[in-house]
Amino acid sequence: MHSQLELGELHVDVVRKDIKHVHLSVYPPDGQVRISAPLDMALETIRIYAITKLDWIKRQQSKLRSQERETVREYLERESHYVWGKRYLLHVATTDAAPTVKLKHSKLELHLRPGSGTDKRRELLEAWYREQLKATVPTLLARWEQTLGVKARRVIVQRMKTKWGSCNPTSGLIRLNTDLARKPPVCLEYIVVHELVHLLEPTHNARFQSLMDTAMPHWRHVKRELNQLPVQHDDWDY
Repeated sequence: MHSQLELGELHVDVVRKDIKHVHLSVYPPDGQVRISAPLDMALETIRIYAITKLDWIKRQQSKLRSQERETVREYLERESHYVWGKRYLLHVATTDAAPTVKLKHSKLELHLRPGSGTDKRRELLEAWYREQLKATVPTLLARWEQTLGVKARRVIVQRMKTKWGSCNPTSGLIRLNTDLARKPPVCLEYIVVHELVHLLEPTHNARFQSLMDTAMPHWRHVKRELNQLPVQHDDWDY
């Protein structure tokens, strides 16, 4: 069930779900505000909650609107792409074999069949990024599950437009954004720790922050680094 709140010039989308707690999100690129609320929560209660968060909402909107954006990728020869935070120049080669992606010195090589256009190049590279992440996550996951004393029941790597990652504490399901394979490795580690800590504390309250401080004392620095990096043109943020 969807509805809207008008707080002066601020428009807030309200989505009612079968959940226990209120969740507030501010989405790129322009700072659209959405509140997910329990099914039985009165609209006036949600309004009051939104008013108490106005300063935070405005700060998030300002941050999103000023964040650097990548140029649109056309998957052309010598176009810049990033793998684990390092810059590579794209090289497109034709082949009669199955399509592949290779890192060679400072080049990111796409080997495709003749006539493969932009969509095919994008699909091949996205699939390759997903495989890089899937190959890297298990070691990080095992290390931090042991450290934190938790166990994720399932981890899914997928394209996500609005978050770097997510966790469902009830089901133990963690989702990680494929785009993390473009960022420095420490950013992936931070997101893995962040989502695993949500298995201990579902919200971002003081307890969550204390758990993060204990597990990864420099997590705020990494979070700032991640959020300062250019984001893809289709606009999303954690």
